Amino acid sequence: MDGRPVEIRDRGGWLEASGRPHSALRPFLRAYQGYWEPEAVPSRMRTLPTRSAVVIVNLGPPMRLEVPGPGAAAELRSFAAGMHDGHGAYSTPGGQHGVQLDLSPLGAYTLLGVPMARITNAAVELPDLLGPAASALVERLAATPSWADRFDLLDAFLLRRLEIGPEPDPEVARAWRLLRGSDGAVGVLRLAEDVAYGRRHLTQRFTEQAGLPPKVMARVLRFQRAVELLSRHGLGLADAAALSGYYDQAHLNREFRALSGCTPSELLGGQLEQQRVTTAAEPA
Repeated sequence: MDGRPVEIRDRGGWLEASGRPHSALRPFLRAYQGYWEPEAVPSRMRTLPTRSAVVIVNLGPPMRLEVPGPGAAAELRSFAAGMHDGHGAYSTPGGQHGVQLDLSPLGAYTLLGVPMARITNAAVELPDLLGPAASALVERLAATPSWADRFDLLDAFLLRRLEIGPEPDPEVARAWRLLRGSDGAVGVLRLAEDVAYGRRHLTQRFTEQAGLPPKVMARVLRFQRAVELLSRHGLGLADAAALSGYYDQAHLNREFRALSGCTPSELLGGQLEQQRVTTAAEPA
């Protein structure tokens, strides 16, 4: 063990162990989030579209995951979930134990080594995506009791993936930074002009590498901005709508129904507290 700092938090019903990844990986993810539930309490939780692709390295019982769109629910162990433009859910028998990685879209493109469009609105078992090395990683993590040592194993695995993974187009990377930095306020035409790509070409390359078309990605970013303003900053609906780039409160309400499957009040009334993904851990 190299003395890596690990912070343990009680999240109410489950515990979290967080640690920073290797510096070379931090542009893609800010933290490793280990988690475990001391008691096996069955649960069902809503999932929301976010700025991140998610990797779950599962050391406990499988999850039943429902993704947006017409795909059937599936029981998964360790998996990668791509970018989503709608809501879903997962249910567990309780006693969950594992590590969550929240990857930026382009970080996932590099570290997973596949076009992100392949796993948009989908989840894929890690061994199916990354091969036998993923199964070996899960076995080693399960056999390692220390969270610091587990995070060291993840560093080593991901640094190897970083060496062999594809690099996004510089133009796509800049378009993502502009979208992310503005919380979706930059239009596609302006993005295309800024990166000197044609609009159609930018949409094609961005979708392939980031997982969603730039216009849809902007929609998700605006939604996430509104969620943060309502949940973390306590703003009212009208103020959150204005600061998130919606025309008015009615527009915000329609987007919440479309992207989360419920009203802002319903979401704030219980769903937000259940999200294991926290905005503070999302990559830049």
